[in-house]
Amino acid sequence: MGEEAPPPSAPKPAKVYYDGCPGCAVERRKESHQGVPYKELLFVGTTTFASSLPITSLFPFLYFMIRDLHVAQREEDIGFYAGFLGASYMIGRGFASVFWGMVADRIGRKPVIAISLFSVIIFNTLFGFTVKYWMAITTRLLLGALNGFLAPIKAYSIEVCRAEQQALGLSIVSTAWGMGVIIGPAIGGYLAQPVKQYPHLFHEKSAFGRFPYLLPCLCISLFAALVFISCAWLPETLHKHKGLERAVETAEGSTTQESTELPKKSLLKNWPLMSSILTYCVFSLHDTAYSEIFSLWTVSNRKYGGLSFSSKDVGQVLAVAGASLLVYQLFVYRSVDKILGPIHSTRIAAVLSIPIIVAYPFMTHLSGLRLGVALYSAAMIKSMLAITIITGTSLLQNNAVPQEQRGAANGIATTAMSLFKAAAPAGAGIIFSWAQKRQHEAFFPGDQMVFLLLNLTEVIGLILTFKPFLAVPQQYK
Repeated sequence: MGEEAPPPSAPKPAKVYYDGCPGCAVERRKESHQGVPYKELLFVGTTTFASSLPITSLFPFLYFMIRDLHVAQREEDIGFYAGFLGASYMIGRGFASVFWGMVADRIGRKPVIAISLFSVIIFNTLFGFTVKYWMAITTRLLLGALNGFLAPIKAYSIEVCRAEQQALGLSIVSTAWGMGVIIGPAIGGYLAQPVKQYPHLFHEKSAFGRFPYLLPCLCISLFAALVFISCAWLPETLHKHKGLERAVETAEGSTTQESTELPKKSLLKNWPLMSSILTYCVFSLHDTAYSEIFSLWTVSNRKYGGLSFSSKDVGQVLAVAGASLLVYQLFVYRSVDKILGPIHSTRIAAVLSIPIIVAYPFMTHLSGLRLGVALYSAAMIKSMLAITIITGTSLLQNNAVPQEQRGAANGIATTAMSLFKAAAPAGAGIIFSWAQKRQHEAFFPGDQMVFLLLNLTEVIGLILTFKPFLAVPQQYK
């Protein structure tokens, strides 16, 4: 007897969409339109960029600002106070990120995004009017606490995309965020102390003469105000129909594929999520410490192992790095992710970052064109490698949880990352000040010690991308 033919497979149940539910409207659009959601991703990019600009915009003028506030007794102590001011934003964000992630899961992604942009408009402007050290710390702390943007925007970028486009969605967040934390310092470098840099345009007795760091803050706040207005056209993605917070319900009332593949469970017991968050945090600590040290190192005097750059010079280097980052993410990263996947691309980028960090302290022996070529090349490549790592680890996090937990999951990730990032500038500032006082030591003198410690954090992050620590979400196995 011949083998019996297998029974016909049951037809796939039809999906049911609820009228008036914004999440269902997004799912319906994804079902009918196979292409890339360009309009939604444009919103993701511009809002992320505006929200991230103030995070590092102060780094090029931080050294000069601390000096002007007269809190440091000696020049070598400036890095110490600069570190705590740089950390204040991340401390504020660390305390509030889980709260904003839970709010985004409850009332929607769009309101939290709007509140975050509004906080940038208010508190970033106030920071520009700072004349006391405690005022600077307070405004940055409040800016961080009220800017709960990162958790909902990561969830949002996943939810507006089809499964095959999710890497693109998160890469837009990483690109815009990376460009913000690079272009922000460029803005700070070009526009800080305008009376000194552009005396033919700004008078010493003007507001910009009295508040030398107001102009870059004001420009960023004005851009954030324009993006805040554009949020009116930002579609919501959270599902708001009775009894369900999942993407779509089948005709029989069973849950969606997303829900069945990723059952809801305690986030703290979800090891694929928690391991990717901890890996992400170590790399974030490295990136933040690198951003502050790079700016402090380039503007510090050559007798202390720096390059004696002006804030404008630093801004120019970071602007070029930001432009290269945009080109990389638009034309290269999707191919990298498609060929290597998030895990292998993260490992390779971490390995390639190490020799670049090693090279920085030896650039003080260069000058002119050779210094320019070496410094610009290293800054561009380092920014591209950093964004590859952050995008890869973010993709692992968001695919480790179902939709109704993404806001809270990203809130936990942002809180943990913020605490690490808060420690980074404070620790970097202290280590930088200490290193400048040991220029003639035999063991890694001066800034060589700073860059050695930077590389150690990169190596730790690389180790965490391997088993048994990192647990990979099911779709990447």
